[in-house]
Amino acid sequence: MLKEKISADYMSAFRSKNTIAKNLLSVIKGEIQTQEKNAGVDNLPDEEVTKILTKTLKSLKETQSKFPSDQTTEELAIVEFYLPKQMNEMEITTKIQELIALGEASNIADIMRAFSKLPADRQLVSTIYQTLK
Repeated sequence: MLKEKISADYMSAFRSKNTIAKNLLSVIKGEIQTQEKNAGVDNLPDEEVTKILTKTLKSLKETQSKFPSDQTTEELAIVEFYLPKQMNEMEITTKIQELIALGEASNIADIMRAFSKLPADRQLVSTIYQTLK
């Protein structure tokens, strides 16, 4: 499970004195524990852990755009390691064109629903849809 991988990597970072990874993974572990407590479960499903990681990634990207730093760049790489590979611009464009051609998407809400389970940056999906429409 993803939670166990994060915990193991936290311990590894702790032992190797990698403070950036240790601190970031500690925050993520804390958020996982909070979600588990709120849900009343012992092991949060990977889907929920992925949501936490995605939220963390979004926050780090915002920080990086406002205050670029090597530390934030390293933190972004750490979080991205745990997330599924994101669709690139060409893959997103192709998928949107397919949805439109099949008549399954007539507005942005339909497009976003179709991409809800796919590993794609929602902002990029929206931008590409706006240029194609």
